[in-house]
Amino acid sequence: MSYTCPMTFENIDSNVSRINSLFVSLLVVSYLIASNVFILYFLFIDFSIKLFIDKKYSPLSQASKFLKNILKIGVVLIDGGSKRLAAYFGLVFVGLLIITHYLDNNLVSLAIAIIFIFCSLLDLVFNYCLGCKIYYLIKKIYPNFMN
Repeated sequence: MSYTCPMTFENIDSNVSRINSLFVSLLVVSYLIASNVFILYFLFIDFSIKLFIDKKYSPLSQASKFLKNILKIGVVLIDGGSKRLAAYFGLVFVGLLIITHYLDNNLVSLAIAIIFIFCSLLDLVFNYCLGCKIYYLIKKIYPNFMN
């Protein structure tokens, strides 16, 4: 099987997505500093809105578009499939952070947060789609995944 990325044929602005990654990273770091679980609730709700309702109602997506317009950054359209898959992973990461917060397992919470921030910063800094790589591995194991 050749390398593929999930295709939704819905174009999204890569720059808005990258700014959104910045906000997510900052919020996770804020959680690590403040240990305020409400930051994680906000992220969980934001990811849920993006995935299950409509991303135009997501507070972080709106803030990302606003910042992009203020900074006068151009539009770079890409297929949104990998970003949607990454949002599912983000929802899982935030869910795991909430669980480890209530289990009072700081070491596991820190490890999850570091992995999550690393993945988010890969997208922000290098525009590297880790979601595509994971999707490819899953498709090798489960060929009917997301069909």
